Amino acid sequence: MATAQQTAGPYWHMIDFPEWADTTRFGDEGPRITLTGVIRDGAGAPVTDAMVEIWHADPAGRYDAAFQGFGRCRTDAEGRFRFTTLKPGPVPGRGNAMQAPHVLVAIFARGLMRHLLTRLYFAGEPLNETDPLLALVPEARRPSLIARESAPGVWTLDIRLQGEGETVFLEV
Repeated sequence: MATAQQTAGPYWHMIDFPEWADTTRFGDEGPRITLTGVIRDGAGAPVTDAMVEIWHADPAGRYDAAFQGFGRCRTDAEGRFRFTTLKPGPVPGRGNAMQAPHVLVAIFARGLMRHLLTRLYFAGEPLNETDPLLALVPEARRPSLIARESAPGVWTLDIRLQGEGETVFLEV
C-alpha cells in the first residue's frame, strides 16, 4: 500500500537549537567568518520558516573529527539565515583536481518534498576558475553560488528557490 506524501515542515521548533548556528562552539581555532543571506520563494517573498544546514571542510581543507563543520539554523521573520564558522580551505576532488573553498548548503522548507542542495563559494577565490563542479554551471548562473564579502568577515549569499534568478541546486 502506498503512503501519502507530505511536504517538509514547518516543525523546526522540534529540532531548532540556536547554538548549532555557531560551528565554532567547540573551540575551533582559526579566523571566524559569518555566512548570511535571505531565502526567497519564486515570487520574491522571504521564506520565514525554512531550516538551513551547512557542512564544510576545515581551514586546511580537511574533513576530520577535529572540526565540527556542521551547522543548522532556521530563517527569521525576514527570511534571513546566519552562521558563525571558519572559512574552509580548498579540498581535493576527483583525480586530485582541487575544489575551491566551498560550503554545502541544504534547505528544508514547507512545500518541498525533498531538501534542496547547493554550494556557497567565496568571491575572489582563484580556484573558482578551475573548480570542477563550478565549471559545470553555465557562466551566467554562477553568480547564484558566489557569496560576496558584504563587510569584513561577513559573506552574503541570497538564495532564490525558483523563478527569475533561481539559485543553482544540485541533484545528489
